[in-house]
Amino acid sequence: MTGLIPIEDPGDPRIAVFRDVRERDIVGREGFIAEGTVVLDHLLTSERFRPTALLVLRNRLDGLRDRLLQVPRDVPVYVVERPVIDAIAGFPMHRGVLAHGERRAAVEDAALLPRLAASRSLVLVAIGIANHDNVGAIFRNAAAFGVSAVLLDEIACDPLYRKALRVSVGTVLSLPWSRGGTAEAHAATLAGLGFRCLALTPRGATPLGSLERGDGPVALFLGAEGPGLPGAVMSGMETLRVEMAPGLDSLNVATAAAVALHHLYSRAPPA
Repeated sequence: MTGLIPIEDPGDPRIAVFRDVRERDIVGREGFIAEGTVVLDHLLTSERFRPTALLVLRNRLDGLRDRLLQVPRDVPVYVVERPVIDAIAGFPMHRGVLAHGERRAAVEDAALLPRLAASRSLVLVAIGIANHDNVGAIFRNAAAFGVSAVLLDEIACDPLYRKALRVSVGTVLSLPWSRGGTAEAHAATLAGLGFRCLALTPRGATPLGSLERGDGPVALFLGAEGPGLPGAVMSGMETLRVEMAPGLDSLNVATAAAVALHHLYSRAPPA
């Protein structure tokens, strides 16, 4: 392999985007950090994001040979030993593979949603979900069960946070999504495009098992654990509940999403 750049000093300015990655998620970021080979695979094939630099442990190079051949020639690949990568990241970096990425282009929601409505797609809408693990798991579930796009409101966690991205196993980089707006705005937009809007809530009127998906486009709304979806938003939707054994009133939001999405996926109209 050629084009590898050895780094011996954790303070080298060329690797500044990788320094103290945990703190960067707190105080503000430029681009994002993809951690591990699975996430790197998604980044290398993404149409919406691109790598700008890689930071790799020297003892991982042989196992990464095929992947590194896919890295664009203008993207530097920095190679370090274990003490250096741990000092750069600010904590033990067990996976030994980091990539810094950036957006290629903004998502064109104005064109995306009408196209999805016409193709009878399933869209997932996440409202107020601030937990990184939950957002990452929701994306992983969405990709597994045929969701065409994920919409997040303006107070939801940014899916490009390092931990959310890692938990999603990189699906954040391959599944279309946008972040912004309110629950009310998303509901109005999707209903106006002909989506059947469904609200998942422990107090839903319809048991999930009895729901038929139908032939049109569907939008499934999820709320944060605790407050859930705003009542005013749910009042204009069909409300669903996941039936469960007595003694517990709800599931983790990502788990509930997986159950509901599997039900909808298994009843999708023929392509």
